[in-house]
Amino acid sequence: MSTQAADPNRTPEQIRRDIEQHRRELGDALANLKSEFKQTTDWRAQIVAHQQQVLIGAAVLGFVLGGGLSILGSRRRRRAG
Repeated sequence: MSTQAADPNRTPEQIRRDIEQHRRELGDALANLKSEFKQTTDWRAQIVAHQQQVLIGAAVLGFVLGGGLSILGSRRRRRAG
């Protein structure tokens, strides 16, 4: 809390100015927060920003799934035969 806000001798006009200043500051902070939230949750932009990691992850996932499917296929063939 600022010493200005604790000053009991402030005029109503000073109080109004302080309230307006705080309102503007809160508005700016909210606008910044909205912008950061939108940027953080934009999955398309995140994929573009981390394209190499996404491609590596997709390759690993494809390899794992492909290997898992081939193992399942070979087990089924052994049971049927």
